[in-house]
Amino acid sequence: MKTIGVLTSGGDAPGMNAAIRAITRYATQCSGMTVYGVEKGYRGLIESKFVELNTGSVSNIIQRGGTILRSARCEEFKKTEVRETAIKNMRNRGIEGLIVIGGDGSFMGAKKLSEQGMPTIGIPGTIDNDIAYTDYTLGFDTACNTILDAISKIRDTMSSHERVCIIEVMGNKCGDLALYSGLGGGVEVIILPEQKMTVKQIVDKLHKSRNTGKLSGIIVLAEGAGCSEELEKKIESKTTIVVRSTVLGHIQRGGAPSMQDRLLGTKFGVHAVQLLEKGIGNRIVGIRKNKVFDMDIVDGLAVKSKFDKALYVTARNISG
Repeated sequence: MKTIGVLTSGGDAPGMNAAIRAITRYATQCSGMTVYGVEKGYRGLIESKFVELNTGSVSNIIQRGGTILRSARCEEFKKTEVRETAIKNMRNRGIEGLIVIGGDGSFMGAKKLSEQGMPTIGIPGTIDNDIAYTDYTLGFDTACNTILDAISKIRDTMSSHERVCIIEVMGNKCGDLALYSGLGGGVEVIILPEQKMTVKQIVDKLHKSRNTGKLSGIIVLAEGAGCSEELEKKIESKTTIVVRSTVLGHIQRGGAPSMQDRLLGTKFGVHAVQLLEKGIGNRIVGIRKNKVFDMDIVDGLAVKSKFDKALYVTARNISG
């Protein structure tokens, strides 16, 4: 291939810019390719929002959060005729292969493009870590560290006033953000979509912690397991403990990517270009046991979601 494209789709994730940088520099400097960035995700394919990328244009972006190509939802991309327009627009630019950085929904678009004759490679970029075929997704580590920082700061206030705070984090179906940050932050209670708790269990846990002399506490709640404000009211109705709640929201998406996400984005980007070099499409890149690999998109999306029960048990056993 002589010309390839790259786009970011769905929710932004720290490390996407690192991947864009690696794709551009490896393709242009090592493979002699031309690289076009597609602005605003799949919508940019429909509207021909192409911008040529080079070594200079991707300088000083590895440390930036978000995505320089921006992202947008595009429901109409599910239509065959819309994707045909997108492929026509790419071919008019000479684009022979495409790299899509995003989540499972973005991968479905990549799969359809490959089926219609445009070789496409997917890179998992989502802070939720909810794509099961890979151990980690791009942005997850940074988001965990953002939550961890919030836990530490909120704990200072809770300790000063002898209160408990419920911190609601992202994670609709996958509770990895809550589990990893909760364990790393030494919180008292972790509530996940995969492992919900009753109000009685939560209250009992808080009382047990107080009996050891600890008069403050942190509960981390994944959004898919409940609402922090509702849980706050339920706990206060059954105990004398003063409870506050905080929804971290979009702060979890932003910020400079961690070293891990910069490294992961770089590895994923280079591997994706190497696949397109060989004319290979309909693949997704991932990491397993610290080794970058690729597999068929259909097979990857069919992998059932994973839940690290052993890690959850460890967090529960050493909390308090």
